[in-house]
Amino acid sequence: MSHPTPTPHGFPQAIAPRAWWQRWWSSQSSHRQDRFAMLAPLAAVLLFLAAIVAAFGYLRLEEVEREQEAVKRDLEYAQQRLRLRLLERQEQLMRLARDISNKEMDPEEFMARAEALVVQYPELQAITWIDASRRIIASQVTPSLVAGNPWVAGEKLKPGDTETTFGLARDLLQPVYSQPAASTPTMPLLQLHTPLTEQGHFAGVILGEYSIDNLLRYAVPTEISAKYAVTLLDSRDNVLAGRAIPERQNSMGFLPWATHVNEDEVPVSPVGNGLILRAQAWRTSLGVVGSGLFWLVCALSAMTAWMLIANWRHTRRRMHTQNALVAETTFRRAMENSMLTGMRALDMQGRITYVNPAFCQMTGWSEAELVGRTAPFPYWPEEDHPLLHARLQEELSGKIPPAGVQFRVKRKDGSLFDARLYVSPLIDALGKQSGWMTSMTDITEPNRIREQLSASYERFTTVLEALDASVSVAPLGSEELLFANKLYRLWFGTQATGHLQLVEQAGMPEQRLSDDGLDDVDGLAGLPTGTLTTARPENAEIYVAQLGKWLEVRSRYLNWVDGRLAQMVIATDITPRREAEELSAAQAERAHSASRLITMGEMASSVAHELNQPLTAINNYCSGMVTRIKDKKITDEDLLGALEKTSRQAQRAGQIIQRIRSFVKRSEPNRTLSDVPGMVAEAVELAEIEFRRRNVRLTYHIAARLPELRVDPILIEQVLVNLMKNAAESIDTAARPSARRNVELRVLPKIEEGLRAVEFSVTDTGQGLAPEVMERLFEAFFSTKAEGMGIGLNLCRSIVESHHGRMQARNLYNGQEVVGCCFSFWIPVTDSPQIDAFKDSGVTA
Repeated sequence: MSHPTPTPHGFPQAIAPRAWWQRWWSSQSSHRQDRFAMLAPLAAVLLFLAAIVAAFGYLRLEEVEREQEAVKRDLEYAQQRLRLRLLERQEQLMRLARDISNKEMDPEEFMARAEALVVQYPELQAITWIDASRRIIASQVTPSLVAGNPWVAGEKLKPGDTETTFGLARDLLQPVYSQPAASTPTMPLLQLHTPLTEQGHFAGVILGEYSIDNLLRYAVPTEISAKYAVTLLDSRDNVLAGRAIPERQNSMGFLPWATHVNEDEVPVSPVGNGLILRAQAWRTSLGVVGSGLFWLVCALSAMTAWMLIANWRHTRRRMHTQNALVAETTFRRAMENSMLTGMRALDMQGRITYVNPAFCQMTGWSEAELVGRTAPFPYWPEEDHPLLHARLQEELSGKIPPAGVQFRVKRKDGSLFDARLYVSPLIDALGKQSGWMTSMTDITEPNRIREQLSASYERFTTVLEALDASVSVAPLGSEELLFANKLYRLWFGTQATGHLQLVEQAGMPEQRLSDDGLDDVDGLAGLPTGTLTTARPENAEIYVAQLGKWLEVRSRYLNWVDGRLAQMVIATDITPRREAEELSAAQAERAHSASRLITMGEMASSVAHELNQPLTAINNYCSGMVTRIKDKKITDEDLLGALEKTSRQAQRAGQIIQRIRSFVKRSEPNRTLSDVPGMVAEAVELAEIEFRRRNVRLTYHIAARLPELRVDPILIEQVLVNLMKNAAESIDTAARPSARRNVELRVLPKIEEGLRAVEFSVTDTGQGLAPEVMERLFEAFFSTKAEGMGIGLNLCRSIVESHHGRMQARNLYNGQEVVGCCFSFWIPVTDSPQIDAFKDSGVTA
């Protein structure tokens, strides 16, 4: 009798794998054995199903590959047929072009030969002769298009795709194909421009127009049209001719044998990439998967897998239920042991039946010392026994309020702490009450914090009462006053009327709840969307008539102690400050008026010279008329002409005086939306008097479409006049020659400090400013002139800054030499569109 040969590990070859498998299986837990026992049959079923799917997929992929090769082969054949037909028509059009270039054909013979080609070849729709000047010499179209022929002899090509391709053919002197966009979708066309040459020079084109639909119909063989859906597409995949197979949504498209459209595309030569020929195979039956064998195998496999999974899930549910019971018991025990709240259970007679570890830790008594005890309990202080007995009777009778009761508890070491007890009925598994469950919380620390908060509130209230500002808090949507300090009560009393008046007069959002239902606007609309701690406060200055005071009102939102959203308003008396500001404004206005008077005083001689000219002219006209009237040598027409000239000179003098009067007269600041070109024109007219006296040329440039500025136009004109007058004086002082006596005024839009602005700059060709003068340029009462008061530039800067603008000065250099100075200032545009639109107009920062 033979025995199996031992293996190197000491096991016979026949039993070694089996023994290893048994050892591995026995080393697994029962839970893992159950899992493997259920997963093995399921894996076998899935592998069988995968093998069936792979077999059918392989067969289908081979079938699709064969169909794709057939489509590609037939499409290449159709492409060659289409290419040969295009080349034949191109050769015929080139013969026409050659005969015309050789002067062997006139328009009548051209029409005859073109008609023969159009009638013989259905794809040719029109043949047109166009000379080098784009004028149509002759045109022949198919009989169906005679009524709508766009090519009329004697007319010129209109701008469009055809005219563009005409130019390309002229430049290349080669036949050029194109697809005009003007062709209708129902009859798309293909154009061929064949150039004409005369002694090497371009002499025009022969334009042939093909019907793409007829080209496809007569060029593609019928056997290919029967097997495939053949279409001609443009470069954007739009169907020009033929019929394409529509896309069909296939819910089983993920399977290898799912129905797909076999197709292929090739460009049409010699047209190029602009015309594409596509063939799509018509759908056939499913072939090898047409029977129900595949679906029967899938259904049986799915049913077997479903039964295995259902059996496995049922076993797992039973095991999970057993594990859940063990986990629930362990969890409840761990929760009781980890709770910081003391738990105590009493039976209906008031005997302790259960305490948790937290209760024992809080009192210092062990579970053995407490369970089974009756009143008085060891943790009761002796002096509180009567009170605690009464509390125990209330607890046993269920009269303890839901908010709980507070009492003192004595630890085992004799120390006391404050505790709060909450009581609830203890219900057993049968639904009957078996006692009372009591939870106890140590509130010593919360009581200490509450006392500290109370003391802090008293200190806070004392500080607010002593403030010299009114402080009030009211909830949104209510007329209740939550807090008001002493000054608020002195001004407005104890009602919320003053709070609401301040909010309304300051224009701050204070929302009220509507009585009309939920269809009204949201009561919280307009409130800050960010967190209340980061919301920015709102400030306003208002005048309260009933108090006769100016108040600075600041407001912000906050969460009140009860969780409601409230609004705090702080009002500070700023009446003295406003009075000081008004006094300062009045003084500034007087300074502005004085500055204008000084300016006009300095320009007095120029103004007198300017007025002398119209007054002298008036005197001359009047003397001449008197003399001629006395001599009776004047006609009515001469008299009327002289009077009209005298009137114009008088109007000119009046305009000069009116401009000076409006510039000098004192007026309150009046900021209105002002037109920039108008302000500049007024200032230039006043300054030109000084410029003419000093023989200085003034050039100015104003950008187009400047926005209006909210300014006082008189003050801005004052700044411009001062700057231009200073520029003329600087040039006169520097004794520049006539060629260099120039002042330039430029007004341009600009982005400054993130704001839209309009910049005014005055550039002169004087001697510039010394460094020590530049440092003190805008100081009050500082002047480089012998008789100057030093308030002109200081007031100019004050005027610009009062309009929220900035003013600056800089020297101009040519190498190391100073060749002039530039004073500039900018005024921000307030009510205006967004800054991006301003940048689009070419503005630079």
